[in-house]
Order: sequence, then C-alpha cells, then structure tokens
Amino acid sequence: MTDAPWEPPLAGSEEAQLIGALERLRTTFRWKADGLDAAGLAHRTAKSSLTLGGLLKHLALVEDHQFGAKYDGMPLGEPWAAVDWDADPDWEFRTAADDSPESLYALWDDAVERSRQRVAAALAKDGGLDQRVAAGGDAGHASLRRLVCDMLEEYGRHTGHADILREAVDGVAGEDPPDGWRPTSGHYRLPGVARLAAGAPLAGRHTGRQLPPAQLPFSGRKSAVSINT
Repeated sequence: MTDAPWEPPLAGSEEAQLIGALERLRTTFRWKADGLDAAGLAHRTAKSSLTLGGLLKHLALVEDHQFGAKYDGMPLGEPWAAVDWDADPDWEFRTAADDSPESLYALWDDAVERSRQRVAAALAKDGGLDQRVAAGGDAGHASLRRLVCDMLEEYGRHTGHADILREAVDGVAGEDPPDGWRPTSGHYRLPGVARLAAGAPLAGRHTGRQLPPAQLPFSGRKSAVSINT
C-alpha cells in the first residue's frame, strides 16, 4: 500500500477531484521547495529572476488573495496590506531574499492552512462550487469553482518553475513526491492529516472592513482586492 495522502481520488465527485488535484499540486510544490537554506531558496537559473523563496512568498500571497479577498471581499492583512503594489508590483519576489527560510516556509504553510479552512467552510454551505463569490466582472460574480480552477492553474505554472529551480540547486528531480515523503522544514500539513489546535487561524490575514462587490474586479494588478496571478 502506498503512502501518498496527497493523491486525489481515482473516481470522486467534482468537488473531491478538484480539491484533490489542488492538494497534489500544493504538496508537489512544497516537496520541490522543502529543506533548503537561504542560498538554496535564493538560487537563480538561466536569465530568470525566479527563486524558490520568491515562489513560496508569491504563492502565499495568492492563497490569501484567492480564497480570502476574492472569496469574501475582506482586504488582505500583513505583510501584504502595507505594500504599494503600483510602485512595486513584484514586491514578494523581490523581497524574498531578505526573509529567512523559516519565515518563508511558515508564510506559505500558514496561508495554505487558512485556504483549506476557508474552502472547507465554503463548501459546507448551500451552493457548493456553484456559489457566487465577492469577485467578479462585467458578466457578474465568479463562482467558487472558478477560484479553485484558477488556483490549479497557478500551481501548475509555478510547480513547473520549481522543477527547474530545484534540480539546479541540488539535483532533486521527479514528477511526484516519493512514497512516504514528509516535509523536513516548516509545518506543512499533508492532505488528510488532522489539523493541530495550534494551526493557522482562519482569519489570519483578514483585516479591516469588507469591501462592496463593486470594488472587487476579478483580475488586475496586485492590490487589496485584485491580483493578476
């Protein structure tokens, strides 16, 4: 019997398949970024400015924005709220090298845990994946399904980047985490493992008042309410 709790079901409901696919991509990305020191997380390859540390910080932002601001309209909290995104649109990528490995792993691990709690709470409501969220466009409000699918796209793109970056750091390569893999850094909780009482709080990055739907464009540059991921 394999020990791979990140694998989605072979034949589940739409909800189970989408969330399962997202969890597998999250875990694969986390495996690619795991166990590195500051030099490893800041390593660049070819002419790209991307780093694994930058991807950890960027995807933490996207988790908080996608399943926070876009879902319920609440503006982002720190460290995102203080950033002038118009003046520094790549802030999370640019500043990742200034953060310790411990803080980068914790930032992403906590953001993922908040997203899991928010999505689980949302799916427990009437409407499931069809329910409308705060963000939208000219055609109306987006659905929770759209947020999940967009997050799958985001992780698909950046897990591919992580493949290349990690192999350049120390030669680690592969499509999936090895059977029985467990993280050696941070506190990432594998899918299906019970959450500890000390886990990241649900409201961790929400601050301020809820924004009216009219102020919640579905796409655009990074801000309290919109992000081009």
